[in-house]
Amino acid sequence: MKRVVVTGMSSITSLGHDWETFSSQLRDKQSGIRYMTEWDEYEGLNTRLGGPVLDFETPSHYTRRQLRSMGRVAVLSTRAAELALENAGLLGDPIVQSGELGVSFGSSSGTPSAVGDFGNMLINKRTDGLNATTYIKMMSHTSPVNIGVFFGAKGRVITTSSACTSGSQGIGYAYEAIQSGKQKVMIAGGAEEQCATQSAVFDTLFATSLMNKDPQRSPRPFDKDRDGLVIGEGAGVLILEEYEFAKARGANILAELVGFGTNSDGKHITSPSKETMEVAMNLALADANLPASEIGFVCAHGTATEQGDIAETQATLAAFGNNIPITSLKGYLGHTLGACGAIEAWATIHMLNNDWYAANMNLDNVDERCGDLDYIVGSGREMKNEYVMSNNFAFGGINTSLIFKRYS
Repeated sequence: MKRVVVTGMSSITSLGHDWETFSSQLRDKQSGIRYMTEWDEYEGLNTRLGGPVLDFETPSHYTRRQLRSMGRVAVLSTRAAELALENAGLLGDPIVQSGELGVSFGSSSGTPSAVGDFGNMLINKRTDGLNATTYIKMMSHTSPVNIGVFFGAKGRVITTSSACTSGSQGIGYAYEAIQSGKQKVMIAGGAEEQCATQSAVFDTLFATSLMNKDPQRSPRPFDKDRDGLVIGEGAGVLILEEYEFAKARGANILAELVGFGTNSDGKHITSPSKETMEVAMNLALADANLPASEIGFVCAHGTATEQGDIAETQATLAAFGNNIPITSLKGYLGHTLGACGAIEAWATIHMLNNDWYAANMNLDNVDERCGDLDYIVGSGREMKNEYVMSNNFAFGGINTSLIFKRYS
């Protein structure tokens, strides 16, 4: 099996779009959560909290023709892919259009407003608002397809529309495509755009935070006083390459991806299973041929829902014991759904390379029902690790685990 390395990365988030800005916000304990005044018009929507990307503008070199098939999620995805290719030194390289580069990318859905245009047809029996690109913006594979078309990529397209594991499955399946020799390079990751409908999904399950008057204090992963999740937006991309190819072209290797595990609970659509979560982590360890003791840090999914926090931390305890350092970044960003696995992988690699790991945000008192783990609190922690893990878990009982190795 071929080795797989990370040669480029990018992220677009509510905390900034580069590691220097992003990490300074983490160190200062600043979150990207805001009161969404534009949601006040929705009667019956209880939460008003979101994590929007406020300073993103569509680049001026994106033509009207290119943008015609893109909703916001596709624009975020394409721009993040462009920045990652640039970071890898592959933007404009012949490999991009050679057929040896593919795209493995996902989001929970396409642009929600485009879905609404078809909803108008079903409810009001009218087709006004529909045009030739409405479906392209709505479809679940709008992001990977638009990325491929924008850059002229002719390799395989893998669509990972699996809710909260869209980004991590995108990375994992890209890893497997390179590992097996099917592709040399993959654009991998996930994205999501902010929309009240995304929050309404969880609002109907009584799973959203109602701390509307104190946005910076929510969400609260693992804390006994948490009251639910907050939905955010963003995009994250990793450029994965076959090691020998990357080495031969003199690429700047940022990390090696050495393990991936994914499975499903096969039990319940919305209630997580700690047993299969643990299995997913063990699958990643087996894929990496590593004992659990080699992992120095776990970037948790940690959504600040009662069932999710308890199941995940109990599974992590079973896999690693109580000495494993662990942090959820969702206290800063909210739950970015299809983007979270990619954004968190991006941040985990940066933390690995900088020997500094962010503390949990808003974690004052750990819920005693959560696993007895080493929850990082305070101002973060300096550690030097060889291997780190990033985990994500989704509706439908889909579990993912990624292991990254320091490259030297």
